[in-house]
Amino acid sequence: MADVWASGAAYEPYVGRWSRHVAREFLAWLAVPPQSRWLDVGCGTGALSQMILQTASPSAVKGVDRSEGFVAYARHHVVDARVSFEVSDAQSLSEPPATYDAAISGLVLNFVPAPEKMASEMTRVTQSGGTVALYVWDYAGQMQFMRYFWDAASGLDPADQTLDEGIRFPICQPEPLAELFRTAGLQNVETRPIDIPTVFTDFDDYWTPFLGGQGAAPAYAMTLSEERRILLREHLRAELPTEADGSIHLIARAWAVRGKVG
Repeated sequence: MADVWASGAAYEPYVGRWSRHVAREFLAWLAVPPQSRWLDVGCGTGALSQMILQTASPSAVKGVDRSEGFVAYARHHVVDARVSFEVSDAQSLSEPPATYDAAISGLVLNFVPAPEKMASEMTRVTQSGGTVALYVWDYAGQMQFMRYFWDAASGLDPADQTLDEGIRFPICQPEPLAELFRTAGLQNVETRPIDIPTVFTDFDDYWTPFLGGQGAAPAYAMTLSEERRILLREHLRAELPTEADGSIHLIARAWAVRGKVG
């Protein structure tokens, strides 16, 4: 099974809407000075770039992503004279050395074939004294709406446990993230959790984004037969903590890491 990253419109209700909440707290933690130049590596649909524009008073923001579909979505939905988007590989950035005051990334690292190359490239393009930082979901722990999904999937078919993002991505924990940044030559490396509430109005609000096919869990859901998908849906309906009004209140935790270029 291959992860799918092509449709920004399908990705937004699945993860994009929650990423914006993490991004706000993440950027406040970084405290990059106003009028800085930012690079958003693996910008996806532009959620993090948009939050930089809204909260960090940048002089310029550039977002890069390998997905042409995501870049097209970002260009259409994030309109500001200070921002630009282009198709580019996080492992081999086209930017000259020491171009940016901050190189950041949201929810991308674990999907890059060589994370160490991405960290090295982000460091290379950042000025001395600048900030390199990123965040990823806590797939194995408190990224709850995905945790419920994979626990249900592996409960119905234990063979599918190997597809679980919590197992596939051991780098999405504080110590591996810190070690990655230290190996890239960054200084003053720190990690922290960022928890946000993810409130779904009803079960359909939770389930429907998994049918969009964008990302690991939705891609898996769409490989299932209709019968198996219905079994998974009803298992989740029974397991999720549902309030009297039908809403579902969960937590999404991201792990963030930051460092300074020497």
